[in-house]
Amino acid sequence: MPETPLVISGLTKSFGALKAVDNVSLDVRDREIHAIIGPNGAGKSSLVNLISGLIVPDAGAVAFFGRDITRLPAPDRARLGLNRTFQISNLIANRSVVENVMLAVQSHAGSSFRFIRPFATDKRLRETALHHLGRVGLAERSGVVVAALSHGERRQLELAVALAMAPKVLLLDEPMAGLGPEDSAQVIELLATLREELGILLIEHDMDAVFALADRISVLVYGAVLTTDTPDEVRRSPAVREAYLGEEA
Repeated sequence: MPETPLVISGLTKSFGALKAVDNVSLDVRDREIHAIIGPNGAGKSSLVNLISGLIVPDAGAVAFFGRDITRLPAPDRARLGLNRTFQISNLIANRSVVENVMLAVQSHAGSSFRFIRPFATDKRLRETALHHLGRVGLAERSGVVVAALSHGERRQLELAVALAMAPKVLLLDEPMAGLGPEDSAQVIELLATLREELGILLIEHDMDAVFALADRISVLVYGAVLTTDTPDEVRRSPAVREAYLGEEA
């Protein structure tokens, strides 16, 4: 059996009197999509912030391929291959779409980009960046300045940047938000393909996308995991219907 890439044990975080994350334990297995769903205010974003290293837990642990990374800063987690999209945007608004991905490719390779002119004319970097842009459906927008992109296109670009960092596990925070039906369908198809390569932790409000993609679903309510099960079992659960899904199930 391959080692479980991401294991979260008893994560807890309070902000004053509010317990945003309450003793959460779950994992992301190799080549699976594990979705987290729940009502607004359930603690989903706080949980992803803990996993990605943006905030420090009050209790609990995060292990990545068997290594304790609970206190490791977010940039170090990213360098290990735990990459997150759609948090605080790290896109450079006054540079082109392809240049943003080229920078990610170069950063992952560990080379310096102090000299912008050699970087901008590097054919190898550009070809690799265009490959990732093609995967997310932005190849034809490669020369556009990021500031001119729509909200949905920026989300697609952030996914391309994450892929350029050669992730081992992806943390996706509402990748379909702001996308039209055609772009959403393309992202769903991409994520289904990525499942064959790595583990994905997916937060998404689009229930059609969740039930189409997820191998397992954890339902988060008031900061705690109500249940973790297969999509069919989650859909049938009376407790989940009462707490969250309702008529959506």
